[in-house]
Amino acid sequence: MSFPFQTHQAILSFHTLIDDLRALMRDLPDKRTGKNTQYSMEDVALAAFSVFFTQSPSFLAHQIAMTESEGISNARTLFGIDQIPSDNHIRNLLDRVPPEHLYPMFERIFDALHASGQLHAAYAFEDQLLLALDGTQYHSSNSIHCDQCTETHHGNGPTRYTHTVVTPVLVAPGQACVLPLAPEFITPQDGHQKQDCENAAAKRWLSQHSQLFQHHRITLLGDDLYSRQPLCKQVLAVGGNFIFVCKPTSHKTLYEWLEGLEAGGSVQCLIQQRRRGKATELDTYRFACALPLRDGDDALFVQWCELTTTDAQGKVLYRNAFVSNQPIDAGNVAAIVQAGRTRWKVENENNNTLKTQGYHLTHNFGHGKNHLAATLATLNLLAFLLHSVLDQMDHKYQQIRAKLPSRQMFFQHVQALTCYHCFDNFEALLDFMMQGWKLTPTDTG
Repeated sequence: MSFPFQTHQAILSFHTLIDDLRALMRDLPDKRTGKNTQYSMEDVALAAFSVFFTQSPSFLAHQIAMTESEGISNARTLFGIDQIPSDNHIRNLLDRVPPEHLYPMFERIFDALHASGQLHAAYAFEDQLLLALDGTQYHSSNSIHCDQCTETHHGNGPTRYTHTVVTPVLVAPGQACVLPLAPEFITPQDGHQKQDCENAAAKRWLSQHSQLFQHHRITLLGDDLYSRQPLCKQVLAVGGNFIFVCKPTSHKTLYEWLEGLEAGGSVQCLIQQRRRGKATELDTYRFACALPLRDGDDALFVQWCELTTTDAQGKVLYRNAFVSNQPIDAGNVAAIVQAGRTRWKVENENNNTLKTQGYHLTHNFGHGKNHLAATLATLNLLAFLLHSVLDQMDHKYQQIRAKLPSRQMFFQHVQALTCYHCFDNFEALLDFMMQGWKLTPTDTG
């Protein structure tokens, strides 16, 4: 699927992003026939998106009231919504829309950030982009379910119905901001074990986004669930690299070989002392090359490294081990471990932010019978992505966010302002907030 893009000069402004989102949503599948088309699909999808962007469940109700009293509303001026649909219209129509129809917007923003040079700071180990994968639940219930739910049957308890999604996120050491890419939803046919489901979804994502690895050098990061030979081989097949956590309990053959190498003195060691405030900590790196990822003649051979951090008294503060297809030596082992540890950002800066910092990812916005839960979750991810882009590109947005102590408070201010006043555009909303805080716009030259 493709849709027209704006020129690179203004591609990352709120107005242009909304225009491109509308162009994409115009092509959403619509099975309605006859005269039953009062609301366009772009109005329906943008209405749902506006709720996630403002994180205001009552945003549309307030805008309907504003339209009735003033003849115009923020739904139109900010999001370009011509006619505001009801919640039931939104749920019924979006239930028929697979989330994949929204994925081009993630790619469009990634390409725009790359073209504008904004991804330069994200290049990390060996001038590669680090892409962390992780699965997270966005619905769990003993009663509410649909055909897309994964069912977990407990012997002495109720059946648990869940929705889970793999969230690929670009991360970088020392960078708080993350960039979510198109998600991959775990579906019932993937299997019954978490490991099987998550790996199957990750493989699907790699197949569908293999072109990303043809144009960029990318290293995938992930926990121990991802360091399995089939997935690692698929990463290599699409032209990517990997640094995955590797635990002894799940890689017995590799660690048996490691014991043999250690006995023969072939495991190398690097010790670095550093200061952490007033305390002294010791980083001990161990690494070895050419170990089999599993048993068998077809085993993929990988490099292994481990970091153990201790304090001055010898107490272990951190320990973890990783496998990678990339060469490891004393000159780069610290950088490889640092890259591998950056995978935590997909949980902290992405998944936890979506669940606890104002986006309410796990809230049941609507379950439907087909695609509704996944499509609404995708719109929520897109809202988070647009906020992340504005936080990088819009200086007024940056100043306002810096003034407020949390994302939730930012949302509260936006919710209150858009209830009582209609702004000509998003820039006018930011200007009003800037004036309220007596902030002077940053001189960008």
